[in-house]
Amino acid sequence: MSSASKLPSLDLQTLIDDFRTLDPRDPGLWPALPRAIILIGLLVLILLAGWWFGWRTQMDELTVMQEQEDKLKQEWLDKKRQSVNLAQYQQQLTDINAAFGALLKQLPNASEMESLLVDINQAGLGRGLQFDLFRPGAESQKEFYAELPITIRVTGSYHDLGAFVGDIARLPRIVTLNDIEAVPNKDGGLTMSAVAKTFRYLDDEEVARQKKAKAAKKAGGA
Repeated sequence: MSSASKLPSLDLQTLIDDFRTLDPRDPGLWPALPRAIILIGLLVLILLAGWWFGWRTQMDELTVMQEQEDKLKQEWLDKKRQSVNLAQYQQQLTDINAAFGALLKQLPNASEMESLLVDINQAGLGRGLQFDLFRPGAESQKEFYAELPITIRVTGSYHDLGAFVGDIARLPRIVTLNDIEAVPNKDGGLTMSAVAKTFRYLDDEEVARQKKAKAAKKAGGA
């Protein structure tokens, strides 16, 4: 006798009839199969209700907490690395402040600007150049320094112009040459046009006045 013949056959019509004749007042007398189906259905409904009304929210909260845990772990590792390298960072900050101070000393104050303009002019005259134009422009103030453009046009030999550019680079104060253009002239030399930019640092009063103006502008735009 085969194993398949040993399994009880499911009569769908009988099962339907069993469900129709169920007495809700006496579940103890229900047939075994309908009772098992109903119990499984109730279990599934309870599980679904528990997931929808409780477990789903708890799973979302768990996901958020896990993300926060990962974030806190990363912050802790970052701070640990910073604490381990604190001495190195402090030395780097000291070096940066020293380099910044050295650069700041190369910026003249307002009273030294006139002598710096004279130095630029003397650098050209000392190389035998002829100044056709030397015109300081309007000063432009930045966060902690001011920029002064000077439009120049000088005439001389190629060698003297190159030496003049080198002299400008060796000045104790910061001066840059921009928009350089050199063209031959009728005397066999060159005429060089450029914008020399020099910088000065703002004193405390100018910085305070600048911050006050920015605050007033921000308040007016609010």
